[in-house]
Amino acid sequence: MESIRCMVIDDEPLAVEMVKNFITRTPFLQFTASYTDAVDALTALKEHPVDLLFLDINMPDLDGMSLAAMVPPETRIIFTTAFKEYAFESYNVNALDFLLKPINYARFLAAAEKARQWFELNTATHQVSENKAEMKRNTLFIRIDGELKQIDISQILYVSGLKNYVMFYMENEQRPLVTHLTMKAVEDILPPDDFMRVHRSYIVALHKISSVDRNNTIHIGKEFIHVSDSYLDSFNKYIQANQIGL
Repeated sequence: MESIRCMVIDDEPLAVEMVKNFITRTPFLQFTASYTDAVDALTALKEHPVDLLFLDINMPDLDGMSLAAMVPPETRIIFTTAFKEYAFESYNVNALDFLLKPINYARFLAAAEKARQWFELNTATHQVSENKAEMKRNTLFIRIDGELKQIDISQILYVSGLKNYVMFYMENEQRPLVTHLTMKAVEDILPPDDFMRVHRSYIVALHKISSVDRNNTIHIGKEFIHVSDSYLDSFNKYIQANQIGL
């Protein structure tokens, strides 16, 4: 990841300068601002969030523990204090670390390294989640005759179910692809913005619908699918939201 943006909040100017100096000495940290007034700092944080906050605990007007509960959720905290009795409480607010004053650079660097590892892991986790979501939107792997077949979600016309089997009807396939699944499992995995269950045995690709007659029967591909009463309300809401004219 890029440099970790840091802010220092401490009512002691000398303590602020010390931590600021440590931050500037650390290649993967970036100093952005410092405050000796916790209330001013909180206002600044809401307008310009940072990644990492070096936060004193024992301060007038607004103590560090109270401020920690108000910072943006994406901001992580390393507490700095001269009072070791706050250590246990600091971990109750999900602090990354607790630095006891006077702080030496070696101990500071260890806490900073812990922060870097946390942000790297968090970034990697988000990337994996985004990649999985992208795969989920674009393609699916289904088991056909003992082999995994990758299908393009955009090519699905509709899905029909019979007991524990489902059939995927595709634009580019003459015959349906049959696999051992439940309709509920298929409903959960298909993008809800693009697919809707309209019958206990049918899920349709909404953008593939050719027409809907007055009897609530959908024409899609070569099939006519009747919307059952259980799903009619949701389907009508979709139609009304996308209807132009009377």
